[in-house]
Amino acid sequence: MHPKVVIIGGGYGGAAAARALDAETDVTLIEPKDAFLHSVATLRAAVRADWASRIFIPYDKLLHRGRIVRDRAVRVEAMQVSLRSGRQIDADYIVLATGSTYPFPAKTDLDDRDSAERKFRATSRELASVDRVLVLGAGPVGLELAGEILAEWPKKHVVIVDPRADILGEYSDELRSEIHGQLRGFGAQLILGSALAAEPSTAPGVAGRFTVRTRTGVEITADLWFRCYGARAVTDYLAGDLAVARQPDGSIRVTADLRVEGQQAIFALGDITSIPESKKAKAAGLHAEVIAANIKALAAGSRHLSVYTPGPTSIVLPLGPNGGATQAPGIGVVGAEQTSRFKGADLNVDRFRTLLGYPAEAADECPVQKRKGQ
Repeated sequence: MHPKVVIIGGGYGGAAAARALDAETDVTLIEPKDAFLHSVATLRAAVRADWASRIFIPYDKLLHRGRIVRDRAVRVEAMQVSLRSGRQIDADYIVLATGSTYPFPAKTDLDDRDSAERKFRATSRELASVDRVLVLGAGPVGLELAGEILAEWPKKHVVIVDPRADILGEYSDELRSEIHGQLRGFGAQLILGSALAAEPSTAPGVAGRFTVRTRTGVEITADLWFRCYGARAVTDYLAGDLAVARQPDGSIRVTADLRVEGQQAIFALGDITSIPESKKAKAAGLHAEVIAANIKALAAGSRHLSVYTPGPTSIVLPLGPNGGATQAPGIGVVGAEQTSRFKGADLNVDRFRTLLGYPAEAADECPVQKRKGQ
């Protein structure tokens, strides 16, 4: 008999682990969303309505032997998973891949694709209707969102506010200088070193004129704002002995082989781990490779497991389809042209369509492109 593997979460790492284990194990993937969300491209979808359908990819071709259960895990302990529907699933191995929450539009908490697509399109319409946009947070998400807005509407006034003294403090001076230069060229205004005294009176992503001040007294008037900070690991379903490994920030302590600390057959990957590295789709995919290899090894009776070693600091930060900068080992820092080629032009849509079992967009008529009303 094939070992039973339950994977909780169908994001980048969960989907990759499920696909890697499908041929040799009995995989059950638990995922509440009805389609894979390519969150790498959500910011562009919030700006350009024509991208709203492109960021969702059906799960129907991901697995050949395994199954996908559209449900939400509400309690995980020992080797049993309890779902919101009341169903319980036993497992020989469990992979925790529930990721993190983040304010819209970087992520969405809507589980059905149609509702989520409507929200992205509505945000695009709101953006199109205003002249001045405030972005709170000058991390990669805030900078990328500002870049997308200005690439689409160069005459809009975009203000980025962050309490930190500079952007991207974990990266090189050369990268920061490149991004600063491009933002100035786009006409973006950076206000650093002070948070707002109070948030705007309007809801995020909803048009409406407001005036706010930073704690140092800088006055800002805008018509629309977004919150671009506040990631939180989704691990509140852990119970029993598993809850011991959960840290105050929600992350889970894992061993070098990506098992949950204190557990022999439960693994964790991606945003929810306590591994000190940037939380990116690429890292989740690398975690999935290690976990899939280790589950196969354990199922075969081996005690020799692969370990995960975080790579050097790197980032590919698009500022719209044709802007941005990259810092990576072997190439150092490169600017807009190469960043567009690496990621910015298509935001790696086809790479993840391949993971989900679909060919490149231009080569097929996947339901992503052929939907009623589009």
